[in-house]
Amino acid sequence: MTPIQPPPRTAGTGRRSRSSGTGRTAAVLVLVALAALIPVLGPSPALHGTGEAEAPGTGGIALLRTVLFAALSVPLGELFVNRLARSLPGAPPDRPRSWSPYAAAAGFLAALGLASVVATGNLVPGGMADIDVGGLYESRDGKLALLEVNGFLAAWLCTGSRRPGLQVWPLAAVVVAEALRAHPTTEYSPLLGSGLTLVHLTCASLWVGGLLYALRVLRRWREAEAGPALLGLYARVAAVLLAALTATGVGSSLRRMPPGTILEQLTDTAYGRVLLAKVLLVAAVAVLALWARIRLARASDPLSACSPARAEVAALGVVVAVSGLLTALPVPIRW
Repeated sequence: MTPIQPPPRTAGTGRRSRSSGTGRTAAVLVLVALAALIPVLGPSPALHGTGEAEAPGTGGIALLRTVLFAALSVPLGELFVNRLARSLPGAPPDRPRSWSPYAAAAGFLAALGLASVVATGNLVPGGMADIDVGGLYESRDGKLALLEVNGFLAAWLCTGSRRPGLQVWPLAAVVVAEALRAHPTTEYSPLLGSGLTLVHLTCASLWVGGLLYALRVLRRWREAEAGPALLGLYARVAAVLLAALTATGVGSSLRRMPPGTILEQLTDTAYGRVLLAKVLLVAAVAVLALWARIRLARASDPLSACSPARAEVAALGVVVAVSGLLTALPVPIRW
């Protein structure tokens, strides 16, 4: 008698993989939608009971700032991880498709929207007639807004050139402009504040974008031995980035909230409440990162560390949204 052969696994595996892929895609879309709602719905709950007034268009500005931060993270993360991958011996040349052109286009539109707000005196424009484009050249904020618009445009042009790595320079100009914008000249020691923000934003972009792209690369390198090595190399650099993020974040908070009033302002001001939420989220992200690091070092399959790393990426997306909201709220400086 001829034994009955079991049905091939490929068909069933294909269905499961397609279902799993669909489920992951749906989960990502839900998380993106929730992250987008944070800056839109965040101002009112954060301001409730504080006695602080909500500026017009705070939700929209927070959303645009969130898109801008994400647009910085994606290309910088790709450049960062590609550089790490080139240092690994035997690394496959295969890379996932770059998302940098889409990120640069999204960043350009977000920067353009923010520039239109600056061109109307930091008010939401009611129409094209309200936007004074020429006035952007007459103020510090306007010039910085134009620098960000032009920086993303130049980065987008670089992505389609023969040397896409050149986009690092216009993106660096955007980071510098954002750091200067966050600290006006009327602030106490604005250069120190800009320096802290520069390091903070750079490290955050490399951490968020780098982890996202590293996981995309690992999906291409499933059978390659360089996959766990790449994740381990990224984890070591990410530990340094987290330390720098923590130090600059604490320094910036102490500058804006005097030590004697920190506990009070964390609960009584909108800025303090959102900052507290961000701190808790970053702490959760640090736990996920530690979990992934332990799995990478001790598990029989090092790539099992990808599971907590994916959760880390999702949590970091929420952190980016909360950061966008934080920039749109009134700074609680008490003189």
